[in-house]
Amino acid sequence: SLVAPGEFISLAESSGLIVPLGALVLAEACRVLARWALHPRLQGLTLAVNVSAYQLREPDFVERVLDTLMRSGANPRRLCLELTESVFAENVDAVSARMNALRAHGVRFSLDDFGTGYSSLSYLKRFPLNELKIDRSFVADLPGDAHAGAIVDAVLALAHTLDLQVVAEGVETRAQRDFLEAHGCRVFQGFLLGEPLPIAGFEAGFG
Repeated sequence: SLVAPGEFISLAESSGLIVPLGALVLAEACRVLARWALHPRLQGLTLAVNVSAYQLREPDFVERVLDTLMRSGANPRRLCLELTESVFAENVDAVSARMNALRAHGVRFSLDDFGTGYSSLSYLKRFPLNELKIDRSFVADLPGDAHAGAIVDAVLALAHTLDLQVVAEGVETRAQRDFLEAHGCRVFQGFLLGEPLPIAGFEAGFG
């Protein structure tokens, strides 16, 4: 039977397997990016990889990422490392230094589930982020909930001011997409656009 991501990730972290698993996922993502670079319809895509706080704690995290990129031949500018706000509860100076070291090579960073957890506007100033992801808990209540709409508007305005891209998570209805698009959001993630599928199935859609 399938295991939900929340349960799987927490088990991987508590067992210590998240670091080797994360390394395998990153290596596969970089191989995919290298393959996409040869495809005229795929070469412009960016691939996001979730990174755990446990991985960022590793003192050689930067070297591992750069070595994986070099071995695969992937373009660092097409790799986006997706972080959750729990990462920023770690050693702030160390996390910032590792992010900046990778950013100097072109790697992008996305902040997942923005507006939940340890939310702090100081993150947007202290860390080299490229993208915010609006948590699905806000998107789920659109367009009828005025409070959710106000939060989404505020995130979009803030991101625009800071020149950050915004991705809306959990978009499942046309009404949600229409609301977000009307309020300035241009990038969406959710079942309305497509369900999870193997990489081969995704690539087949591009001919």
